[in-house]
Amino acid sequence: MPTETRLLVVMDPIGSIKPAKDSTLAMLLAAQRSGYRLLYAEQRDIGLRDGIAWGRLAPLRVRDDPRDWFELGPATTRRLGDCHVILMRKDPPFDTEYVYTTYILDRARDQGALVVNDPRGLRDMNEKVYTAWFPECCAPTLITRDMGDMAEFLREHHKVVCKPLHGMGGRSIFVLEEGDKNRNVVFETLTDYGSRYAIAQRYLPQIVTAGDCRIILIDGEPVPFALKRMPSETDHRGNLAAGARAESRPLTDRDRWLCERIGPPLRDAGMVFVGLDVIGEYVTEINVTSPTGIRELDRKHDLDIGGMLIASISRRLGRS
Repeated sequence: MPTETRLLVVMDPIGSIKPAKDSTLAMLLAAQRSGYRLLYAEQRDIGLRDGIAWGRLAPLRVRDDPRDWFELGPATTRRLGDCHVILMRKDPPFDTEYVYTTYILDRARDQGALVVNDPRGLRDMNEKVYTAWFPECCAPTLITRDMGDMAEFLREHHKVVCKPLHGMGGRSIFVLEEGDKNRNVVFETLTDYGSRYAIAQRYLPQIVTAGDCRIILIDGEPVPFALKRMPSETDHRGNLAAGARAESRPLTDRDRWLCERIGPPLRDAGMVFVGLDVIGEYVTEINVTSPTGIRELDRKHDLDIGGMLIASISRRLGRS
């Protein structure tokens, strides 16, 4: 690997992360070990001028030290296309500013950079809506703005999970049972009285015993263990940010079947690092924007998932 192979990360402020849990830091540590020269930018640091993608990019060194995990040099203005790789690791929300950022990264890709994940996929593959491309892998799902349709879906399935299309980390997730007197206000809140789309899925009771499992795909191939997120006794949500407990398990035959269905189309679309959320036998979300789970699985199973990702990126560059 040439020492001047440049990898730019676009992320939230690196000083505010939790290094012991942060997947982006794991990726950067692996890239640095593999000889990549690291550069750093936040959303505000990149832009377009006369069709050229550029950024104020700072040299970056990282350390696996929870008290002192990074060092930044002085930033200089450079063409983004001169970077060999750009890791887009800005966390949601997926708002208009995020979309504008993907346009800038489109131009960087056109001007020579490998962008991970591909900006077209980041725009097109909403993490909840994109499950509609794989209905055979999913529990019954409704996406609508119509509160009457949501009420009918609840009557049909008796117990459902409802959530906004733009949320993350377990925010604004509701579990409703038929007859729940809060159902109308939940539907009103999620759809803003019919002016926004929301999603409802049949409730999967396996979340109580088997958890909400994150399967990591690297270039379409699954990591052999799933991160098993067990809800607390006082919460329905299988999100670590909402207090779920992190465990793990080997992949099942059903998991591998799901990955065989979903992994290749994602790989072919340039989605190199993806997280599938699985409850029981069904995929509930396809996470493409900034999936996590590396650090927990690395610790539990002596893996190097960041290294697996960087090896895949190197193959795409033809530099392995």
